[in-house]
Amino acid sequence: HASNATGFPVEIVTLPAMHYASLAHRGSYMLISRAFERLFAVAAPAGLVTRQSRMIGIYYDDPDAVETDDLRSAACIAVADDATLPLGLETVDSGGGSFAKLSYKGPYADMRNAYRWLMGVWLPASGHEAADGPMIEEYLNSPADTAPPDLRTDIFLPIEAR
Repeated sequence: HASNATGFPVEIVTLPAMHYASLAHRGSYMLISRAFERLFAVAAPAGLVTRQSRMIGIYYDDPDAVETDDLRSAACIAVADDATLPLGLETVDSGGGSFAKLSYKGPYADMRNAYRWLMGVWLPASGHEAADGPMIEEYLNSPADTAPPDLRTDIFLPIEAR
């Protein structure tokens, strides 16, 4: 069942600056789950993971423009500004600002279609311009206990303030 012409729900939101504990990942974005597993293995015993923890993926490169092996991303969880991070984890700060938020539901493997629509259809028609900065994904539920068609992800595209 193909998506209709309207594509995906998108709204303009303002995000606050956030502070993350992160683990860098290089290579296929589809394999960032490995970085999340290592992140949780280190962060959980340190008391950094709660049921309210926001799981965030930060994606620095365009997979249509960069070789798969060279793609840069980071698996992150939001932490307090003064959190002490265990060895092996890095601090990443994301600046706040204006973002186009696309609400996606479905398997991670099909998410590239949502990106292509956001960048190729929505953005040119929106009157907005993409700003410098990485794409951010927030995972609203977990593949550990959710079937792929029911996975919910918010995709954030930084845009220029108007």
